[in-house]
Amino acid sequence: METAQTTKILIVEDEELQKNVLVSLLQSDGHEVVTATNGIDAIKIIEKDNFEIIITDIIMPGADGIEVLRTSKRIDPDCDVIIITAYATVEGAIECMKLGAYDYITKPFNLDHIKIVIAKTIEKRKLMKSAAEGEYYKQLSRIDGLTHLYNHRFFHQLLESEIARARRYEHPLSLLMVDIDNFKILNDTKGHQSGDTILQEVSVTLKQVSRNCDLIARYGGDEFAIIIPETDKMNAATIGYRIKELIETKKFFTREIAKQSKITISGGIAAFPFDAKNRTDLIERADKALYKAKTLGRNQICIYSEQSEAS
Repeated sequence: METAQTTKILIVEDEELQKNVLVSLLQSDGHEVVTATNGIDAIKIIEKDNFEIIITDIIMPGADGIEVLRTSKRIDPDCDVIIITAYATVEGAIECMKLGAYDYITKPFNLDHIKIVIAKTIEKRKLMKSAAEGEYYKQLSRIDGLTHLYNHRFFHQLLESEIARARRYEHPLSLLMVDIDNFKILNDTKGHQSGDTILQEVSVTLKQVSRNCDLIARYGGDEFAIIIPETDKMNAATIGYRIKELIETKKFFTREIAKQSKITISGGIAAFPFDAKNRTDLIERADKALYKAKTLGRNQICIYSEQSEAS
């Protein structure tokens, strides 16, 4: 197994011959190698520099390999530590693995085995990095770039999942749809940059007021959606009123806008399973309640009901 990129490795070994063998082997494979002849010096080096892999003997004068292991894991939990041990003390190396060491090599050295252990360690690190990057891009694909809330697409996945959970446990679930009042006028008169900043400020306020378990998304344009688990319509309305009042009294990013345009929101609430049995109907009912709030003069929260829809 070839290692295409250079890996930074610290070797901690008090026996000169053994240390030189490791240095020669690793440098021939293109790795950057730093050495220490005892645990105390190794700890000083670790505290000043970062290493992807540390290869350390267990038994050394001063601080032993266990202390080197503990220090390296405290400073950089992602660093991989490989223990050097004699055949007679393999049990000690296994104990080190319980403390966080990744693997061990034995004395006398088998160079082919050392190469396999190093290559396996590097391959593991590559896989871990790829997995972390994959998770990062997966998370990135769920987030709206402007507001850093969940985006429209992922909102639908979240709502479907939360409805399934609410159905399974027979718990209520509310959906609050929020819209910034007269946003188009504000956007047209003050410019899109000001509009974007207002969207960001409103998003921050939604996060501040909502609970940790609530799921907030930018539904589109100036409309937001908040999934409120384990909550009926009346209790969800309390959250909605709190959001409305905080935004109404909030001083937004420029005094110019604060003087000439009052920022308010309207909201509509519907609940599962009382108003709707599925995702599509729940969104539709919450949107109808939002539309009702708009027709009643804006800057208010309306709760969906069949009677109010008929009226």
